[in-house]
Amino acid sequence: MPGWAAGGVNGRLQQADFLRKAATRGTIFLKVTLLKKITILGSTGSIGVQSLQVCKNMGYHIVALSANSSIDQFEAQVREFCPQYAVLADEAAYNRFTRRIADLPIKVLYGVEGLCKIAALPQNDIVLNAIVGIAGLKPTLSALEAGHDLALANKESLVAGGKLVTELAEKRHARILPVDSEHSAIFQCLSGFEGHCKPQKIILTASGGPFFGKKRDELQNVELSDALNHPNWSMGAKITIDSATLMNKGLEVIEAVWLFGVSPKNIEIVVQRESIVHSAVEFADHSVIAQLGLPDMKIPIQYALTYPKRFPCEVPRLSLKDIAKLTFYEPDMETFECLAACIEAITRGGLYPAVVNGANEQAVKLFLAGKIPFLKIGELVRRALNEIDCPMEHYHLDDVFRADRLARDFVLQNAD
Repeated sequence: MPGWAAGGVNGRLQQADFLRKAATRGTIFLKVTLLKKITILGSTGSIGVQSLQVCKNMGYHIVALSANSSIDQFEAQVREFCPQYAVLADEAAYNRFTRRIADLPIKVLYGVEGLCKIAALPQNDIVLNAIVGIAGLKPTLSALEAGHDLALANKESLVAGGKLVTELAEKRHARILPVDSEHSAIFQCLSGFEGHCKPQKIILTASGGPFFGKKRDELQNVELSDALNHPNWSMGAKITIDSATLMNKGLEVIEAVWLFGVSPKNIEIVVQRESIVHSAVEFADHSVIAQLGLPDMKIPIQYALTYPKRFPCEVPRLSLKDIAKLTFYEPDMETFECLAACIEAITRGGLYPAVVNGANEQAVKLFLAGKIPFLKIGELVRRALNEIDCPMEHYHLDDVFRADRLARDFVLQNAD
């Protein structure tokens, strides 16, 4: 079994454990799983960690892994999964990491070039991009340029460069498989209807975050610990803050426009506090199909990696009797102005989505560092949208990063 041929002791133990589990699941399962070779970008983040668990459960072979600078956690992952390549985005972390794993037969790379190289490796069957931020855009394009299917958890690839990404995927006949729980839900609801039943409306659900129901005057003195206290999901710091401002939902509106070819006006946002209904689709006859499940990211991760097949997933079952009730509310776009700014940005088109994304990334960084208050995030995103002129419809990759830089500089200059 070549998937584990160079895996050493850990690889053989992983193989033996997989074969033991597979024996109870049948030879068809065995044949399917052995075909998959996966590269995971951003393996030390929340999505990356859960993706590795899914790959381990499925018996998939890990070709390459990447991390930013968390070398202790990354070393443990590399020693367990024995990839052929490991990439550190941070050069200082790369130098320390290289010395620490000198005993392993692994090629270590660093920086954007390293990320793009492993994303385009010919042995990849699928690349899962779980990098946070616009740093994920170039590796996304590299994976698609190589013709690889892309399991996409990096929102910013589509938000900042949606036109470039979708056009390249179409040109190279590569599939973009959404990993976000909401977009996975929409994708699942549309499965089987491709090409002959376009959705009339997408119903994009939101948890509402930790500050649901609060008004602006109640959010004046929000502490970082309050903003990081999400009621339903366990995520990284940046994404959790985005959820608290509802920026996350705004980014998902932009993603949905590119993924599913719908107009922003045909996307309805509904706050679903229990995070059980992950999104829904309304068709021309007003039938609504929804995807439900307990809030666990392993479900959408596994579906993206195994599509179009489904396999058992090690998550708890949903019991509607135990849930008892589901509640739905309209989002407060006046209080959470990041959401309204994102909808306006994608409605305008051009590079405006890249502007709001860049402004938000920089503003969140300042908030996490204690340099601006919580409400200032939305104010800066809105001002950047209003004051930076980026109407270009036909743009290139350099233009995307130029708009991103303009937005970040604007935030830094106006943060006081």
